[in-house]
Amino acid sequence: MRGFLSSSIGATSLGVTCAAALALSPALPAAAASARAERTDATGRVDEVAVPGSTRSLPLVPLSRERALGPAPEQGLYRVDVQHFSLVGVVWDDPGTELEGRVQVRNRSAATERWSGWQDVETHDEDDGADPGTGEGTSGRVRGATAPLWVGDSDGVDVRVLAGSGTTAKGRPGDPVPPLPSGLRLELVDPGDGAPPPDPPANGSLAQTDPTAAAYAADADLAPVGALEIPELNRRDTEREMSRLMGDSAGRKYIGPRPRIVTRHGWGADESLRKSGFAYTKKVKAVFVHHTASGNKSTCAQAPSVIRGIYRYHVKSMHWRDIGYNFLVDKCGHIYEGRAGGAAKAVRGAHTLGFNNNSMGIAVIGSYASAKPSGAALKAIARLAAWKLGLYGANPRGKTYLTSGGGNLYPKGKNVRLNVISGHRDGFSTSCPGKRLYAKLGTARSSAARYQGRR
Repeated sequence: MRGFLSSSIGATSLGVTCAAALALSPALPAAAASARAERTDATGRVDEVAVPGSTRSLPLVPLSRERALGPAPEQGLYRVDVQHFSLVGVVWDDPGTELEGRVQVRNRSAATERWSGWQDVETHDEDDGADPGTGEGTSGRVRGATAPLWVGDSDGVDVRVLAGSGTTAKGRPGDPVPPLPSGLRLELVDPGDGAPPPDPPANGSLAQTDPTAAAYAADADLAPVGALEIPELNRRDTEREMSRLMGDSAGRKYIGPRPRIVTRHGWGADESLRKSGFAYTKKVKAVFVHHTASGNKSTCAQAPSVIRGIYRYHVKSMHWRDIGYNFLVDKCGHIYEGRAGGAAKAVRGAHTLGFNNNSMGIAVIGSYASAKPSGAALKAIARLAAWKLGLYGANPRGKTYLTSGGGNLYPKGKNVRLNVISGHRDGFSTSCPGKRLYAKLGTARSSAARYQGRR
């Protein structure tokens, strides 16, 4: 990537003057802000005092015999009249420890004051995350966690965690019940209230130190600084852009028209939350498709809020450097920039444990084990893959080799042949991206190839 990768690696040192944000397109879902201040206790954990855009981390406690679902150990928490939250999850101390059991949550709607029924939370989320041996994966601060669950605006919560129960538990009848992980905590996430964060001061030198300015600079090749979206391009303009970004584009004659992408600024990312700087790989050879496993109760208009919630959960609750996915897609087909560093660049994500190098992750918002993904979401996956893979000369219908960084399917160092567009389960033993979404990946491959102009 002549003149492009080199500039991307130094994105945090670029000097730029930050302009005012563009006017919000009527088609763009409303963005939201998150406040910069949080209150922490002496241990560094966020306490219960909430501000708009906040995380409250509450320790779970043993439940009484009357509330226990069975003889196995159970922990939980019941709280009413807590500060508003919209997304929940459970975390624990050791990311290497599985939660072999069942997590269920019910919430009280802030609007109706009615309690929901019990909802299962996906307990196995260790298949996401940074590759072993990377700085992000070995920080010593990363936590084990369930998938986040979107519950909507709520002011009451009831959670129960039961060891050794449910379809995710291992073992046979009569086997000892595995203990619950230590340090179980309930995370209540308020994603914020709807306006983009302010632009950084118009001082070019701030791009070196200000995380918002650095995030803007990373996408400056694609859109005006501070833009809420990267606009759609036709094929001819996309090809011209590829030539400009990549230099000599020999061997890269196939590329899909660039789709419209909502920037981080557009969905309201608080850049002060993430770790400073960006992580890059050499190229993008493959796409891994995911689902967020966050449930299917959110609307397209709420997608920016859901993304802000997942971002905050990944960073503040799980202690990742940034949101794990490179891109996210909602059921209406809107595409959102995920991990910071530049939408066209080879940003290393934390989405497919062992295969984050030279790949990118696209997550469809929702859960697709039994729910059918929308046609608009599948089209968005294909369009995004056709454009991004085209920048790096990859054929969406083809195969490629990636070297495993270590995981439960392939040992570290193994050279693995994969589809250029793969599901998460192809690189790690997991149910992600859900049976119904995984079954549609063949369609996504064919569509993406057609968008690239391949026969």
